[in-house]
Amino acid sequence: MRDASIRRWSSAHRFLYRATRGVIGRRLVDNDMLLLTTTGRVTGRPHTVPLLYLSDGQNLVVIASYGGRESNPEWYLNLAANPSVRAQIRGSRVSLRARTATPAERELWWARVVETYQGYSEYQSRTNREIPVVILEQVSDPPTASRRNPGEDGDL
Repeated sequence: MRDASIRRWSSAHRFLYRATRGVIGRRLVDNDMLLLTTTGRVTGRPHTVPLLYLSDGQNLVVIASYGGRESNPEWYLNLAANPSVRAQIRGSRVSLRARTATPAERELWWARVVETYQGYSEYQSRTNREIPVVILEQVSDPPTASRRNPGEDGDL
């Protein structure tokens, strides 16, 4: 899929997810989806993307696959610069701190990731980079009811 197509698909997914509080868009390829908002490392503006996620107790796990491209996705570069992120899961939003899984954590998670969605194995085969597994850890900000925040349009 081309980058422009990904941006259009992502924008439509984000719109429907927010408009329906996750009723539409919360599941894709038989997996749960969230909206992850990072801070643009260049612009400083919110950047929101829909991502498949897995849960580990209170923590969430997302994959920076970018469909197996040779570079990491923009959202991953953003969280590497500023690990404070927000996630919307259905109608709730939560503050999180993102970090790349350690090699040992990645090894443990990768099998579960591929079991959950076989496409990740194919994505890894398309690239020379090791696809990052990202752990989103809870911070002390409790979930809030979803309200559309001005400026959270996903643009970099």
